Amino acid sequence: MDLIAIYECLCDRTRLRLLHLLGEGPLCVCHFQRILGEPQVKISKHLGYLKSRGLVEARREGNWMVYQLPLEAPRELQINFACLQDCVREDPVFRRDLARRDRLAPVLPGAEACACARPVAGQRARPSA
Repeated sequence: MDLIAIYECLCDRTRLRLLHLLGEGPLCVCHFQRILGEPQVKISKHLGYLKSRGLVEARREGNWMVYQLPLEAPRELQINFACLQDCVREDPVFRRDLARRDRLAPVLPGAEACACARPVAGQRARPSA
């Protein structure tokens, strides 16, 4: 994997936050929205950028796209992911992201169903396909 491609991906705070969260396990776009408080379009754009450069993988679960770090990441990528995890450990934004992720734990991928299908307080449920 080209180091320039890796560092181009790491030069954006939103992409760093996405990668940091994926270090804890796979997430659906709706989970990123809840955790980061960013619109779906922005999240999807950054995930698409990371996917096109091989830093994340995606799989479809029903109507939802679930993203994760590559299962067989090249050594260069593994080293940079480890560095990211170490570097942001004390950063309040990244710590807050992890705390929000922990609060979502019961509805994350691997649970019975994706939280996308469940209503958020004050919102209507999406129709199932």
